[in-house]
Amino acid sequence: MSIRIYEQDAYVFEFEAAVTVTNGEWIALDITAFYPGGGGQTNDLGRICGLDVTDVKNDGDEILHKVPGHSLNVGDKVWCSVDWERRYDMMMGHTAEHLLFGGLKQEVPELRIVKIFISPESKYVIVDRDIDWDVIERAQRFVNDAIADNLCVTKATMSRAELETEGVRAKTERIDGDLVTVVEIGNADTAACSGMHVREAGEIGALIVDRKVSAGKDGHAIHFRVSGDAIARSMELSNRCLQITEILGAKTEDIVRAVSNARHDLETKTKQLRSAMKRLLSGMLPEMMDGVPVSSGIFETDDKIAITDAAEAMKSRGGVAVLLASSDTLSVIISSGTKRVDCSAVLRDAMEKNGGRGGGKADFAQGGVPDTGKAGAVLDHIMQRVRDALKQEV
Repeated sequence: MSIRIYEQDAYVFEFEAAVTVTNGEWIALDITAFYPGGGGQTNDLGRICGLDVTDVKNDGDEILHKVPGHSLNVGDKVWCSVDWERRYDMMMGHTAEHLLFGGLKQEVPELRIVKIFISPESKYVIVDRDIDWDVIERAQRFVNDAIADNLCVTKATMSRAELETEGVRAKTERIDGDLVTVVEIGNADTAACSGMHVREAGEIGALIVDRKVSAGKDGHAIHFRVSGDAIARSMELSNRCLQITEILGAKTEDIVRAVSNARHDLETKTKQLRSAMKRLLSGMLPEMMDGVPVSSGIFETDDKIAITDAAEAMKSRGGVAVLLASSDTLSVIISSGTKRVDCSAVLRDAMEKNGGRGGGKADFAQGGVPDTGKAGAVLDHIMQRVRDALKQEV
């Protein structure tokens, strides 16, 4: 049975131990400071006897350490070191997550936490609904006030029965056994958690929420950063905001409204352009080739939806469409309402000869060519293939 140093003191990162189990690349120790992961926090990494520890996991009463290339035997004494910078980053992140969710829940009492993830590369909390940015800002202030006040972080052990009477936030369905570790951060937050935390909130340095994204059926993921990473990200986002205000000619305090207005104007103009493009496409006069109407053209647009819709409409009337949309790249769409023209074969030949890529089926295919200067050559090549195909006997 492994004695777990991290349960008593998360700041211990170097220690001596004896090997108790070996199983291939995995070993167990009589005592360990390596955290196997839990509470949303990923496992520790480090070194044992000078060799990399690439994974750590629970296995009943044992903590197993993956040490590729080791030649250790049961009874060997080994010197071990946890990657302290990595561990400490996760300790700060995990403590900050408690405060962040606590701040969000003060603003939205019915809010539920779905999942958390804390690693050096990514830190986020998934909640069961979308959260307005104004609410997030107030929650951030709550966290950073707790950091400025350097609130004390303490751990205690409670029974399941005590959790409800003490008003502790907990997911009891995920807890094994009757005794539960509870983390309290001053008067700001109290929650059941088995992860690693700092001793004082001031150690976190700072927190910033820099992104929120949909997490599908789970809700929304709120990503955050801590310590120096938070400060660097804050400066980066501030600089970008100032650049946007300069581009839009707006005051900083008016930037949200200015961007919203610009987006509305863009959406309006996009709709107008799409409507105009549809009218242009619908007014095309096809060329009759061996009894089949063939429509073709090159259009200066990035609106592939209008081009695709027009190609589908021409196909449904038994015709052939060869439509090219030129913007940053050249998009090529071919449709055919006759079995005499195999769109996939025609497109494949054109792409091979003009450095493009694409694919599709006999009645509809699409591809792209990086060089928009080849638009004329691509159209001419495809049209010749279409003429040849239509001249063939049915």
